[in-house]
Amino acid sequence: MQRVRIENLTRPLSSPVIAGLCNSFWPKFKGLMFAASINTNEGLLFQENAESRLDSSIHMLFMNFDIAVIWLDRDLRVIDAKLAKRWRLAYIPSAPAQFTLETHPDQLKNFQIGDVLSFETV
Repeated sequence: MQRVRIENLTRPLSSPVIAGLCNSFWPKFKGLMFAASINTNEGLLFQENAESRLDSSIHMLFMNFDIAVIWLDRDLRVIDAKLAKRWRLAYIPSAPAQFTLETHPDQLKNFQIGDVLSFETV
């Protein structure tokens, strides 16, 4: 799986988030389901073909831990961010998103609506 370094250009992070890029069916399907845990500076970045509320929605079924979910539009601007609780049915962004970052709950404080992010392949 390709990995990307995620930086917050609006409010620089003390350490970037390194995320696996999920841009095909199977990585998107599996996501973090059944994982035992996630490290503080790791995550998954889901990429859709276009902005959508429905396609960028997530479920938390079969999850063993809570996660921070940050939704981004095509310009890599944060349009929503939530703490997603394990075993909840659905979380839908407040506006259409093209990217969804799932990461450790401690990261939620590092991303606010309006922040602009950058991705770099590592």
